[in-house]
Amino acid sequence: MNNVTVLGTGAMGTAIAQAFLAAGYRTHVWNRSPERTTALVAAGAVAHPAVADAVAASRVIVTTMTTFAATRDSLDGTGELAGRDLITLNSGTPAQARQFARFAHCVGARYLGGAIKNVPSAVGNFDTLLYFGGDRAVFDTHVETLRVLGGDVEFLGPDPDLAALYESAVGATLLPTLLGIFEGAAILASRGIPAEAMVGYSVKWLRMIESLLPILATEIDTQDYSRLGATVNLFHTAVPDDTQLAAETGVDMSWHEPIHHLLRCAVAEGRGDQSITALFELLAAGTQQSARARGLCG
Repeated sequence: MNNVTVLGTGAMGTAIAQAFLAAGYRTHVWNRSPERTTALVAAGAVAHPAVADAVAASRVIVTTMTTFAATRDSLDGTGELAGRDLITLNSGTPAQARQFARFAHCVGARYLGGAIKNVPSAVGNFDTLLYFGGDRAVFDTHVETLRVLGGDVEFLGPDPDLAALYESAVGATLLPTLLGIFEGAAILASRGIPAEAMVGYSVKWLRMIESLLPILATEIDTQDYSRLGATVNLFHTAVPDDTQLAAETGVDMSWHEPIHHLLRCAVAEGRGDQSITALFELLAAGTQQSARARGLCG
């Protein structure tokens, strides 16, 4: 049987190890808290008390610890990484990914940085997305192994920080979207209505937003903020409604204030008649001589 090592057996690491076991891989596991490998051992995994032994057991090492720093701290000094393929599936910034790639190179390992764009329960599903950046040879060698974790597997390019870059970019929508859903539930709760009542409508709303993504991307890439039809002024005019709604329902909507600030800045810059997509330029690095710099938007 093919050998694979999974370092880190939290929720995601456990799901990954289970997927490998189900696919017939001889799966080696290690965790800083050994008791968290017990269920995997019962399912057929081989647990190692020392990380060096877990690394030595397989050519391919998949790490699922929380951060790049935690991964490096666990691997530092193992002395077993030379000649092995190291694949990370943890969170972190592009700079942290580049730093970790240098560490992998220094210890003689080939490196591939990756991300799973789904929750642990979706590991192994045909539509679960994983993307990777780094050593193409590592990706090509292990692509079928990686498909065990999800059917939608993509190579982004040779830069080792690409998965972290895309993870940051694509994942930027997660917390604001969740906060919006929680806020919506709180608004309904103020009238005694359960959150379940809005699920169907929210799904249709999210699908509408999905349909707009190509238009938004085109406006950003062409810097032509005239196609969407929903202007900065439209959103800016609605700012007082947020304050009134918060007062009516008792819902804490203070997290909207940075958004309101961006809208005020856009209006101060004369962008009121542009599509709301123009907020991209206020967020993008390198924007100069803006109303923010001139102190016009508070």
